[in-house]
Amino acid sequence: MNATFRALGIRNYRLWVGGALVSNIGTWMQRMAQDWLVLTVLTDHSGTAVGITTGLQFLPILFLGPYAGVLADRHRKRVILLWTQTAMGLCALLLGLLVLAGSAQLWQVYAIALALGLASAFDAPARQAFVSEVVGPDDVSNAVALNAASFNMARLAGPGIAGLLIAWTGTGPVFLLNAASFAAVIVSLWRMRISELFPTVPALRGKHQVVEGFRYVRARPDLMLILALVGLVGTFGMNFQVTNALMATAVFGKGPEEYGLLGSIMAVGTLAATLLAARRQGPLLRLLLGGAIGMGFFTLVASVAPSYWLYAAALILVGLTSLTFLTSCNTSIQLSVEPQFRGRVLALYMGVLQGGTALGAPLVGWIGTEFGARWSVAAGGIVVLLAGLCALVLVSRRSGLTMRDQARRISFRIPSRSGRGAAGPRP
Repeated sequence: MNATFRALGIRNYRLWVGGALVSNIGTWMQRMAQDWLVLTVLTDHSGTAVGITTGLQFLPILFLGPYAGVLADRHRKRVILLWTQTAMGLCALLLGLLVLAGSAQLWQVYAIALALGLASAFDAPARQAFVSEVVGPDDVSNAVALNAASFNMARLAGPGIAGLLIAWTGTGPVFLLNAASFAAVIVSLWRMRISELFPTVPALRGKHQVVEGFRYVRARPDLMLILALVGLVGTFGMNFQVTNALMATAVFGKGPEEYGLLGSIMAVGTLAATLLAARRQGPLLRLLLGGAIGMGFFTLVASVAPSYWLYAAALILVGLTSLTFLTSCNTSIQLSVEPQFRGRVLALYMGVLQGGTALGAPLVGWIGTEFGARWSVAAGGIVVLLAGLCALVLVSRRSGLTMRDQARRISFRIPSRSGRGAAGPRP
């Protein structure tokens, strides 16, 4: 099989990625419908309300992520996922029924977004760590990239489908379709051959396991750098559902179809990034840093785009660079963290990423409401660009390279826990 798709040679992984693709299409449809419901039906184009909804959906992982990581390290991840996927499907079903009944109110959307966030907080670390158990260590890098490709294929299809359905039928049926899509993941988990999984040794029960996870990360400068960058990018640069909604409606005067199309167009770049990542054997530090810097730069370009279509074109490059950055971060953690700590470290990673998005969403929405949609985009671009440049300076000083050398020459692999991976540039 082609090296880009080698993980698909594993039956259990084919089941997993197929179920995830269907479910992710539904998830992207719900994200679009939820934002449109809040922005145009329940409020008068309030970017703050959209930001609060997004924040409530992602905030729980910031507080519960470390404990969810301990749970993932202690227990069978497949069983955890069966429970969490069922819970998230029920949240979508409830919201859809409320909308169809004509009784949906803003506080109810807030409450359901919070409930969805609680289930997602326990789902995320188990789901991320489960990939390593489905394919084994030799194919982890490829499987992580293909997971991201599946997610972005869904992102390519979901927003556009949601935009058409919203225009034709309203938001209610979109939520019901998302609820049904969770069945695909649940069925794929049931059909897996347990004997062909690669289970890790569960972490022993003990006191202070959350603290042990924090100590492990503190002792790893490479992980600290990744988490710091991810936190800043998540907080200020990953609120596309808020900024795209504001830009589509307030700046370009577009409707739900054009708003949904922005998400699909952006997915062209993110899908390209994940397919390129699938061909690599492992993450490179230059791609991680370059992804962050490129994301900041192209986000700034998008903020000044004079027309809808030029803004959409800039989003392709934003998607390409942002997913290059995130895929490199995820793969480096999967490959370099000891198995008994993987759930906890991935929980911290997801908590920092999604929790940062939760904290940043109301702020980005407020900036858009008070100063204009373009400033909500530009502010994120400025922060991400500065964060990437500061990380580049830090790595340059530690590696002994000048900034010019760093920009031209470095191709370090992400350092392993022994630190030997950062000895020098590859020939």
